Amino acid sequence: MSTGFLDHIAETLKGIEAEGLYKRERLIVSPQSGRIGVDLDGKPGGPHRDGVVNLCANNYLGLADNPKLIEAAKQAFDTRGFGMASVRFICGTQDLHRELEQRIAGFLGKDDAILFAACFDANGGLFEPLLGPEDAVISDALNHASIIDGIRLCKAKRYRYANSDMADLESQLKQAKADGARFIMIATDGVFSMDGYLAKLPEISALAKQYDAMVMVDDCHATGFMGPQGRGTPAHCGVADGVHILTGTLGKALGGSIGGYIAGPQPVIDLLRQRARPYLFSNSLPPAIVAAGLAAIDLVEQGDDLRAALFRNAAKWRAGLDALGFDLLPGEHPIVPVMLGDARLAQSMAAKLYEEGVYVAGFFFPVVPKGKARIRTQMNAALTEADLDFALTAFERAGKAVGAI
Repeated sequence: MSTGFLDHIAETLKGIEAEGLYKRERLIVSPQSGRIGVDLDGKPGGPHRDGVVNLCANNYLGLADNPKLIEAAKQAFDTRGFGMASVRFICGTQDLHRELEQRIAGFLGKDDAILFAACFDANGGLFEPLLGPEDAVISDALNHASIIDGIRLCKAKRYRYANSDMADLESQLKQAKADGARFIMIATDGVFSMDGYLAKLPEISALAKQYDAMVMVDDCHATGFMGPQGRGTPAHCGVADGVHILTGTLGKALGGSIGGYIAGPQPVIDLLRQRARPYLFSNSLPPAIVAAGLAAIDLVEQGDDLRAALFRNAAKWRAGLDALGFDLLPGEHPIVPVMLGDARLAQSMAAKLYEEGVYVAGFFFPVVPKGKARIRTQMNAALTEADLDFALTAFERAGKAVGAI
């Protein structure tokens, strides 16, 4: 490889470091939970610290180390093996895969569902098979990177509306109609995860009906805990029938592992099985993951107590941070962003909190816009009141130490 190329890459990395934007990973040496063990020197097998309060996992219902999911996975190892060593249409489909797809579809009130390795792949494979150059896709400006990448892969005309700006959405719908679009799809996150804001699905579905458009929602940060029985933002907003295609993940509230899906009308799912490239050319999900996913949906459907604990924690946490004087984004979601503005300040705050025994991550460009750096805290049902009190004390100390409050 050219030394000039490697020198160029090295200079790019130096620039990222100089701007305070370099991301570093810490090694967790325990199961994912409300409190975790973390490696101290960054080397596997080295000294570690136990009991660190984890405030940045997507483990909303605390199921990542649930014994029932672990047992379901163990049984699947014994009865179905380790992996499929194939893609679905060759010899990679077990009965468990179809059982989980049908279970997801029933849970979400859709005809059928199709599994992917991750929701990033689901979003990446959704648009290209369904939309051609005669069609239009209208995307919220703050949509997840996977939606953006998926739209780039399709040949439909692309339109964008300002985040949750319904007047702008209607303007784009009118423009797509005026441009002669055959079919129009509106694409949005159900929850904009950097901010914890919910999409305006009642207004979006009403506009879609008015302009004869389809609605696609990525509901990764809602499935399992938003809405009745955790059926997501469409159910939470009372417009489940107005959202036609749902994408989501097993990697957050549904156990925190891997795996994504698309749920929707039968013809849509059937065509995706024929032409969605990430589905056709990626190995099937391992049987243990699929079995645990089935167990997770059982727990979610019966999980009113977990959802109550989650939102009780979120209310306590938001009130505690507000009383300390932190700048918070408003919202009803368990994501509670602490706005700091500067990337270096966000990293310094995260490092100080780590010293205090609280695990958080600083979010900064390019994950969020420049000048909007933050620490995105996330509540989960596994956290106790004592954990939250401990973390609030740590936030007060760290915030004063770095000048954030």
